[in-house]
Amino acid sequence: MKKIEYYLDCSSPWTYLSFRGILELQKNKEFEIIWKPILVGGIFNSTNPSVYESRKNPVKEKLEYSQKDMADWAKLRNIVFNWPKIFPINSVKSMRGAFYFIDKNKDIEEYLEKVFKAYWTEGKDISSDACLNEIVTSLSIKADDFLEFIALPETKERLVKNTQELMDRKGFGSPTFFLEKEDMYFGNDRIQLIEKKL
Repeated sequence: MKKIEYYLDCSSPWTYLSFRGILELQKNKEFEIIWKPILVGGIFNSTNPSVYESRKNPVKEKLEYSQKDMADWAKLRNIVFNWPKIFPINSVKSMRGAFYFIDKNKDIEEYLEKVFKAYWTEGKDISSDACLNEIVTSLSIKADDFLEFIALPETKERLVKNTQELMDRKGFGSPTFFLEKEDMYFGNDRIQLIEKKL
């Protein structure tokens, strides 16, 4: 079975779109997703600082089109976007939390969907323990166990390692996919290209 490594950060709206897209693709194509939580802000700081400049001084026409483009994709993926009051968000804890579901063989897809929806639809603060407590409790996970896990030094290090690993592989943002280790694709709109290779 082919494998797709999926580097993702829930703080990105395009990653939410890609998350729905890659799961939809998996209904029709046989492949394994290797989940790779990252901290995209760390990548922007190191290798892609132009993101911050474009946010500070946006090109009006490009911004307007980007908003339309995102709305079109959201409709296609059946996602309700409500731009959050807190943007960008510190997604460190929520991304560390993904490792809990990976390690415990729990439903990481359901966890990530709830994190994405909490932030991008409901406007909740996914950086807060209270929000994460609510999410994991709804998944029948003991919040104390979860919060203890994401505070472990080794959990923190894994997120740093994944982020550095993506940069070492010449990645520069989220979502990034690697098909069969070598073939890199960046962005929600590359899923159709991945489909052709499967």
